Amino acid sequence: MTQRPTAERHIPVMRERIVELLAPALQHEGAVYVDGTLGMGGHTEAILAACPGAIAVGIDRDTEALTLAGERLAGFGDRFVPVHAVYDQIPQALAERGIREAHAILFDLGVSSLQLDESERGFAYRMDAPLDMRMDQSQGQTAADVLNTYELRDLEVILRDFGEERFARKIARALVAERDKEPFTNSARLVELLQRVVPAASQRSGGHPAKRTFQALRIEVNAELSVWADALPAALGLLPVGGRIAVLSYHSLEDRITKRALVAGSTSSAPPELPFELPEHRPWLKLLTRGAEKAGEAETALNPRAASVRLRAAERTRDTGAGAGQESAKPLRKGGADRRNPSEIAGNTDETTTKMGENP
Repeated sequence: MTQRPTAERHIPVMRERIVELLAPALQHEGAVYVDGTLGMGGHTEAILAACPGAIAVGIDRDTEALTLAGERLAGFGDRFVPVHAVYDQIPQALAERGIREAHAILFDLGVSSLQLDESERGFAYRMDAPLDMRMDQSQGQTAADVLNTYELRDLEVILRDFGEERFARKIARALVAERDKEPFTNSARLVELLQRVVPAASQRSGGHPAKRTFQALRIEVNAELSVWADALPAALGLLPVGGRIAVLSYHSLEDRITKRALVAGSTSSAPPELPFELPEHRPWLKLLTRGAEKAGEAETALNPRAASVRLRAAERTRDTGAGAGQESAKPLRKGGADRRNPSEIAGNTDETTTKMGENP
């Protein structure tokens, strides 16, 4: 079967709005744009077309995505530089290429269209496939490893915190009982278990019974929240004055991390007892969106995966000295899990965050 061209397989979410927000920082010759989640390259294609003097560094842990994006962006020649890495390693990836700052940075978080559409990757619960779910298939534990080896309590915590699953304890117990009979290998058996365990009333009102468990497994396998908690300050540290960052989130925990960081940078740090604000206490970010923007009705009708997106963006307004993320030199890696507690990653807060939809 002939594979469709990459551009036809992937509709970039909020593409025009992303160009509108980031292009002003990329108008000079040699400006550096970093796509921290390259995917199939749709956003990068739009940026390179709109900013003819810019170069783009595309980061992705998924080697298949890098190949497809490379084909799509081949016409831009050496203005496009692909990098196989995880997006919390952007400072090291740029340093290895002699780049010290990025004038615009984009993160389009969560699972990509490529990963959802390739049934053998195991991300989509509507198709039977091996329980893999690794964004980088060259290394790391799989979803099957998590299901078959984690302790009952760990499974419950992952389902509750990463999947926001009301029936986490009930599902975790059923998983342990089922794996004692035979280890999990494929998604169909997991989906069948979830259809049995999740109450019918919840299935009628809350959508497919597998969506939250699959989301939780994907986040755990790829250490998505801990990677993002490290990546965002590192990326902000690369922005020069006038540099811009945009983040597309699809899950409330991702968005909470983003919101806390951007709001903190746009708020004075002066102690309330001081009669005046010192220069070092002034905000160093300016928010470019009013809260979190959503995709419009026309876009979500064309691209249902845009329905749950939340967009936040900011511009750096002053220098703060050593940039966050540039103070420590982690070795460049391609993947790996981090078992930090979700509350440590996203931060404890009394704020009510919008519960977003999950990818199918």
